[in-house]
Amino acid sequence: MAKRQKRVLAVHDISCFGKCSLTVALPILSAAGIETSVIPTAVLSTHTGGFTGYTFRDLTDDIPAIARHWKSLGLTFDAIYTGYLGSFRQLALVSRLIDEFRGPDTLVCVDPAMADNGKLYPAFGPDFPAGMAKLCAKADLVVPNLTEAALMLGEPYREGPYEKEEIEGLLRRLCAPGPRRAVLTGVWFRQGSLGCAAYDAAAGKAEYAMAQKIAGSYHGTGDIFASALLGALMDGLSLSAAAQAAVDFTAGSIRRTFEAKTDVRFGVNFEAGLPAYMRSLGLG
Repeated sequence: MAKRQKRVLAVHDISCFGKCSLTVALPILSAAGIETSVIPTAVLSTHTGGFTGYTFRDLTDDIPAIARHWKSLGLTFDAIYTGYLGSFRQLALVSRLIDEFRGPDTLVCVDPAMADNGKLYPAFGPDFPAGMAKLCAKADLVVPNLTEAALMLGEPYREGPYEKEEIEGLLRRLCAPGPRRAVLTGVWFRQGSLGCAAYDAAAGKAEYAMAQKIAGSYHGTGDIFASALLGALMDGLSLSAAAQAAVDFTAGSIRRTFEAKTDVRFGVNFEAGLPAYMRSLGLG
């Protein structure tokens, strides 16, 4: 007898060109065998990393109407997955979405996509991290990078290399307001290696998933990592195994892009890695 297909609600923007947000979440979660319903928060002609002159359509006003229609249909979700949110109003609306659609077994995953390399994205004011921290407190799983973690905790950001005690302290503080699990990206302890730290608050233990670092900065890899992590968790992998699958998939996507000398603004070639990702989940 076929298993019931799991369903995820993904709340992200759509960049029509440049692989990130919904245009990576949808294919990756689909490859994991997950039905994916979407609430787009905005539509942009391109992402904002390295492009100028892009168009932007704010879809904030559509979110409540979509939610009302879905409630009338009795829709339920096995996971709610949020990414880039463009305003305080969207933070409040997504918080309400979680309240409305969270069931007893729903996994709420928040990727607080708002900063990198020690800096808040230009679209956000200095009070935004505190608002995002409130949303993260509602999550079961948070997936920040080191910059986002520092901003939400009100702590100074520090460049690596890092010490395990430092990383594990950050993870404990990220989970203290409510999340049961946290996965911190951009972690490295020695030159040439980069990955993540995955922490389960109940076990009180952090595990690490690492890969060879590829030179350069690549747009959209945080979305790829978080989507691959969630897909693996929904397919029953442990947190540490899901983190390693997501690191391997993301690192392979970067490596292919680097070797092909693709313009980094265009996003990374994750598509060619989907068959291997599916095999790592026991699919295909």
